[in-house]
Amino acid sequence: MADAVAEQIAALKDEDWAIREEAAMILGRLRDPRAVVPLVSVLRDGDRAVRDAATGALLAIGEPAVMTLGACLADPVLTVQELASSVLAAIADVRVLGPLIKALKSPDWIVRMHAAKALGLIHDAGAVVSLVPLLQDKVKAVREETSTALAAIGEAALSSLLEALTHTEWLVRLHAVEALGKTRSPDAVDPLLSVLVNDRDRAVREDAVRALGQIGDVRAIEFLVTAMNTAGLRPLAVEALGKIGDRSAVPVLIAVIERVGDPDAARSMEGCGDQWDEEILTMGAAVRALGVIRDEAAIPSLLKTLRYTVTRAEAAEALTRFGNAVIAPLLAMLAHESDDNIVYHVKETLARVGWRAGRV
Repeated sequence: MADAVAEQIAALKDEDWAIREEAAMILGRLRDPRAVVPLVSVLRDGDRAVRDAATGALLAIGEPAVMTLGACLADPVLTVQELASSVLAAIADVRVLGPLIKALKSPDWIVRMHAAKALGLIHDAGAVVSLVPLLQDKVKAVREETSTALAAIGEAALSSLLEALTHTEWLVRLHAVEALGKTRSPDAVDPLLSVLVNDRDRAVREDAVRALGQIGDVRAIEFLVTAMNTAGLRPLAVEALGKIGDRSAVPVLIAVIERVGDPDAARSMEGCGDQWDEEILTMGAAVRALGVIRDEAAIPSLLKTLRYTVTRAEAAEALTRFGNAVIAPLLAMLAHESDDNIVYHVKETLARVGWRAGRV
């Protein structure tokens, strides 16, 4: 084995890029720590295939490569920083916490993105102060990874995220809201409700609705029902009610789907056209939400929505979640239905809940 490793290390310097690539791949399979430094040197190779093979090999070697890769985060060649950070984003070792925090200030957004991801996996509270400024990074991917990282760090990041809800820059507030939703912390509910009611930016309010749905706290129900009266928030609020899954929301959700077919319910969304109007999106969300909550009081209304093209497929899917409870009403509907498409969905739903013709 030792001879094989030495042979492939030597091959990393071959003039033929294909041989260098193969050597890197073999070293990845051998996983010998002695290959770490030679493989790191190949991160500067002029051929992308060779660099990719070396990156994969270092990832396969894993923990023994961590410290050497950490040093690469300060390499003057940005490509080396990018490749090293991409491996560390997967290995995520606390021993390189310091270099990763420094990498958050890299001029290369790819390095910043990978460093944020790695810090989220490490879960060290010491990274919070350095991560928060990246909530306003100019690159969306960096902002999103930072939001996810802060959420992953959890309780230690909570106070910083709550403070960010009042930041003057809307992007900071937006990604702070996203992170708080990912934390699923009950302590975030009241501050998010305040954002929903008071924030001046619609995108932030929309994300507050999503975040409240992710957290799933019943304290949000009353506010989400109120938010249903606001154009643009209506479908999101209904979806959030479904995620919370509390039966107290069922009457409101039934009222939404009972409007199917009502001409007064068609309010076009700007730039989207009638077929994607807000009310149709809201009805679809309500149907899905009722399927998640599975309160049998919703079955008659869901059966009605089978009659409308815009809600038929989602209604059929929702009804399958009720199991045997829908068999009798679906059979009664089937006995008097003449529309072939409705018949198809009814039979498909019956089959999915376990009913077979001729079976009692």
